[in-house]
Amino acid sequence: MYGNPYGTLPLYGGGPGFTNPVSYQQFQPNPHNMTATDYGQQPFVINIHNKTKQNTTFRTALWSGSHLQLTVMCLNVGEDIGLEMHPDVDQFLRIEQGQGFVQMGKNRNELTFARYAGEDSAIIIPAGTWHNLTNTGNIPLKLYSIYAPPNHPFGTIHLTKADAVAAEYNEGSNYVNFYGQPTDFPSGIR
Repeated sequence: MYGNPYGTLPLYGGGPGFTNPVSYQQFQPNPHNMTATDYGQQPFVINIHNKTKQNTTFRTALWSGSHLQLTVMCLNVGEDIGLEMHPDVDQFLRIEQGQGFVQMGKNRNELTFARYAGEDSAIIIPAGTWHNLTNTGNIPLKLYSIYAPPNHPFGTIHLTKADAVAAEYNEGSNYVNFYGQPTDFPSGIR
């Protein structure tokens, strides 16, 4: 009843006659996922659960399109995303590992919505809402985030929260990617 609706084609690639432009090998664990690539503007299939749990960076953009962006994140024990608000961006978070405390509100000084969330929890953050997520567990909190529209420059990799804060501070008209090179959103994004 819940089989593959596309007949004999595998859901995650492989099999005779199937070619996938993104090799699964590119998503094997490695220190800080430094070979991660933003595959935006291309069709893309990934085991998001495995990729999220393998991620060790604070934030890595996996796919940045014209209307949405997929990132994976890792919050160390006691670490938080940081109180923030995106005026024109809706956001979806899903926790794949760990537990945390979510706070939201219309004003940065009045976070009236507060909930604990754990593995398999989905968190919806409407545009214009102040929000934060803090890792309250004893293991890294692993999550993925979908922004609509994109919120970070194409190819964003922040190894640590300090890198993310520095990048946001230096945004201006150009962004700096992980390799220290100026970059901007590709045409059609933002």
